[in-house]
Amino acid sequence: MAAAGAAGQDVRLDAPIPHVRGQSVSPSFEGWYRNPDGTRSLVFGYFNRNYDEHLDIPVGPDNRFEPGTADRGQPTHFLPRRQTGMFAVVVPADFEGRLTWSLTAYGETIAIPGHLRPEWEIDALQEVTSGNTPPVVRFGSADGEPGQGQYGVRSGSAVRAVVSEPAQIAVWAIDDGVRKRRAADRPNQFGLVWSKYRGPGAVAFETTSPETDDAGKAVTTATFDAPGRYVLRVLAWDDSGGQAAIMAGGFFCCWTNGYLTVDVEE
Repeated sequence: MAAAGAAGQDVRLDAPIPHVRGQSVSPSFEGWYRNPDGTRSLVFGYFNRNYDEHLDIPVGPDNRFEPGTADRGQPTHFLPRRQTGMFAVVVPADFEGRLTWSLTAYGETIAIPGHLRPEWEIDALQEVTSGNTPPVVRFGSADGEPGQGQYGVRSGSAVRAVVSEPAQIAVWAIDDGVRKRRAADRPNQFGLVWSKYRGPGAVAFETTSPETDDAGKAVTTATFDAPGRYVLRVLAWDDSGGQAAIMAGGFFCCWTNGYLTVDVEE
């Protein structure tokens, strides 16, 4: 055995066994970026180790930030596998210390600190080499409050819905059309993806990827199986790549998160 080791032993390890369900979730700190108003945004995502299971972890002891307020706008519904840049927490430019996100699932607690260390600064609002910027997302109308980047935009008022009845949801999204890596004679890529972000029940979308019209409006419906308050997330991506590319990580521009609140009644 010693000789074999000295000669460079061929060590083979079993590959990790994929698990459909029953596994934990790791929060991830993606980095931070500068906002135009001088504040900073700490960007977070997560890795749900399950291949199929969608986990629901309410804000509280098992899903919290510290120090300070436990609820910083984090998800309570966790999609399978790696999800990059799902939300951001805004802090002052002179923020010091750490803001730690802790998740507990299946008895395992994992925590990750967010901070403003200079080596963790990311370019989330403009891609340096091309000048590409994230899509602009609005709720309510084409003149609604705009949002860009991982912090994105939140709906100013809640959409009303009734259990088991499809509710129309709309978003306005436009892109600058800058191509990151495609030839000039090829069309720019741009798209939307809806998913559940928070809420007590299941959500079924007519389509998760509605197309925008000439005014940038995209409409679909969402059907809820239980009453309560929900938050739906819409991911607006552009020529930086579709959802699969974003989930792979490694870059942080250019996509925008939008969060739509829906109040569902019986």
